[in-house]
Amino acid sequence: MAGRARATQHDERERKTQNVKRKTSPESRDSSEPRATTLDRVIHERMRLAIVSALAVNDSLTFTDLKRLLGTTDGNLSVHARKLEDARYIACEKSFEGRMPKTEFSLTAAGRKAFEKYLSHMEALIKAVR
Repeated sequence: MAGRARATQHDERERKTQNVKRKTSPESRDSSEPRATTLDRVIHERMRLAIVSALAVNDSLTFTDLKRLLGTTDGNLSVHARKLEDARYIACEKSFEGRMPKTEFSLTAAGRKAFEKYLSHMEALIKAVR
């Protein structure tokens, strides 16, 4: 009889442990909770986030100004700007100033909306872990 009682107590503890694990597992989280895995990967990369941030506070920036501001190389800026352009987050306008080519970038409406969504998501993640 004592053996049966111990087995029942053990089973009860096991069930409680399973319930706690289920409640705290990532799969059981409320789907409205922010997840780091759902961040916008186009913006989340460090250099692209810097480009979008710089353009969010400026109407437009030339390639040279952006390169100088971010302290990056021509190639690095070109690659990341192209990714943002392909996502339609930034617009690129090429012109000439005298005989010199001038490339100017600006944030699109879709880019501004994506950036604001990204910031809100980051704020929610920070709030969730505090």
